[in-house]
Amino acid sequence: MIKIGLLREGKNPPDSRVALTPAQCKWLQKNFQQVQIVAQPSPTRCFADKEYLAAGVAVQEDLSGCEYIFGIKEVSIEQLIEQKTYLFFSHTKKLQPYNQDLFRAVLQKRIRLIDYECLEHEDGQRIIGFGFFAGVVGAHNGIMAYGKRTGTFTLNRVYKQRSFKELIHTYFGLKLPPIKIAVTGSGRVAHGILEVMNLIGIHEVEPSDYLKRDYTYPVYTHLKGADLFQHKENGGYDREEFHAHHDRYKTRFKPYTYVTDILMNGIYWEQGMQRLFESEDVRDPKFRIVTIADITDDAHGSVPINLGDQSIEDPLYGVDRTTLAKTAPYLPGSIDVMAVGNLPNELPRDASRYFGEQLIKYILEDLFKGGSSLIEKATLTNNGALSPTYEYMRSYAGLG
Repeated sequence: MIKIGLLREGKNPPDSRVALTPAQCKWLQKNFQQVQIVAQPSPTRCFADKEYLAAGVAVQEDLSGCEYIFGIKEVSIEQLIEQKTYLFFSHTKKLQPYNQDLFRAVLQKRIRLIDYECLEHEDGQRIIGFGFFAGVVGAHNGIMAYGKRTGTFTLNRVYKQRSFKELIHTYFGLKLPPIKIAVTGSGRVAHGILEVMNLIGIHEVEPSDYLKRDYTYPVYTHLKGADLFQHKENGGYDREEFHAHHDRYKTRFKPYTYVTDILMNGIYWEQGMQRLFESEDVRDPKFRIVTIADITDDAHGSVPINLGDQSIEDPLYGVDRTTLAKTAPYLPGSIDVMAVGNLPNELPRDASRYFGEQLIKYILEDLFKGGSSLIEKATLTNNGALSPTYEYMRSYAGLG
């Protein structure tokens, strides 16, 4: 018997997403007769306890009898059960200091930690995640913020809609002014942004035309790796080299700051990569961007004026162009920034359904049969030791 436990999310603010929906649990228990699923009771989960019970899932506090335990956000140290296999987003592989104690506790408790973020296809593309719905919600919020700043149109909040399907209906009849939007990135986040651009009816134009022309209708341009970065010496772009040697590349984004009204940022960023622009660039009178939806949300990262997270309830703040200090949003002389770490939680049922589908399609079978190279590559710790791929984390892990 393979027993799976679904954790009650314990991080604050509460997250209502889940790795497997009731319908997916029912399907798994029917099609894998050796699988039994247990869900911890939760008053905040987007699927009620009674929905799991109706699907044949046991709802109980104690998960100690489960071999695999699935969460979404970081698990609190007090919740960790020794010598179990956990799957969740640990946010540790970049040596994030705020999760160092959690990572050390995982090792001390001899937990096998499989990080969703590290589950990748052979070419490095992530297999599962909530990026698509982060892109959808982030793009909506960016458009909404521009409407509030300018008073030219009104959009309601995403979380007031019951589903993605219902959200789509809010775009009927929406007419935008002739704005220019830059969309960055090529992964799931960018795909979610593009979905909203197309649903609203914003026209795509080529980067070269975007830089040279003005339009009488709203447009966006989609900027991927080669549009955003170039080799410092030969001016080219090689994706593998770029990710291995950030220092050899410089940003190409600055000209877009002079012709863009809204930046929808969906690029992956890590230390060593050049930022899209620098903080002092916003003081330039030619800097045109007034609304930034930093959907990948790295504080002081690819968007240097991302000054930290806001909440779903209060997603925006302003940044004063002169002092670079945080202000209220929508003030004259400021740029509005949306930076929220759990955007998909505005559409939690849709996001959970999509996440669980990818988990079932690509991960669970390998997990149930004892593992695979794909699972091994995403295993950060096992039985009190670091996996070979993550030996670089020794000091962070307190192993010397």
